[in-house]
Amino acid sequence: MNMTKLLAKLPFGPWRDAGPIVSVLRLSGIIGQAGAFRQGLTMAGTAGLIERAFAPKTQAAVALVVNSPGGSPVQSALIAKRIRDLATEKKVPVFAFCEDAAASGGYWLACAADEIWADESSILGSIGVVSSGFGAHEFIQRYGIERRLYTAGDKKVILDPFSPEREDGVAHLKAIQAEIHDAFKAMVRDRRGARLSGPEEELFSGAFWAGRRALELGLIDGIGDLRTVMRGRFGEKVRLRVVQDDRRWFRRMGFRVEAPVGEILGAGALDRLAADLPAAALAAVEERALWSRYGL
Repeated sequence: MNMTKLLAKLPFGPWRDAGPIVSVLRLSGIIGQAGAFRQGLTMAGTAGLIERAFAPKTQAAVALVVNSPGGSPVQSALIAKRIRDLATEKKVPVFAFCEDAAASGGYWLACAADEIWADESSILGSIGVVSSGFGAHEFIQRYGIERRLYTAGDKKVILDPFSPEREDGVAHLKAIQAEIHDAFKAMVRDRRGARLSGPEEELFSGAFWAGRRALELGLIDGIGDLRTVMRGRFGEKVRLRVVQDDRRWFRRMGFRVEAPVGEILGAGALDRLAADLPAAALAAVEERALWSRYGL
């Protein structure tokens, strides 16, 4: 019996005909630090996952599954740059598949891909910059609360929510927003190039659109889902390799922890948890507001 026939009879013989591999990396949630009990997308938190997504030497592509209403422009830029750097280094094409939203920083992440796909109902765009806050100076005056604030430098505190709004503070903030907006626009122009078909005053107005209109504007390359598009591109035997966080291995193995929470976390842990609850609640409200901005 020759070697070819022998290999054909071995148990792993069918594996030789297995299809190409596409690594799937999920980028889901708000971008930036999300609070004590919620993990947002950050460079520190995603760097290992991105490295693992590009690790296989013979894979056909990397697919990003993006579902984010945005957040930190800095973290958006850092994550997108790491993806582009590795795509160039490994010479691997990158595809982005947008779910509920790839808006603001979420669209920034999607632009790290060579092609962007979305559902007809996906929300895309919002290429702009926003800052928000509250003005509570009249409220504290009404209740006889005196604000005491001491600084060295007349612009050290220019956007204090407990003081009246300052014109120079607003002008300073708007100048910073304009710089960040210019960086965002430059990134979109660089990544989308001639595919952009809408007027810039519309594309970069901060507006957002559903899938079909986003396709007309050149913000995406097509309407489609991960499995269908990848099978159409790489064949019916394509294998989707989902990249997961190794820190969750104990959950995937089904392990359970029966000890009391206080014993697991150590002395004073419950007190720290209680102290963090207000901040966590506020972070949850802010996250909910971010999604609600797009009607989601």
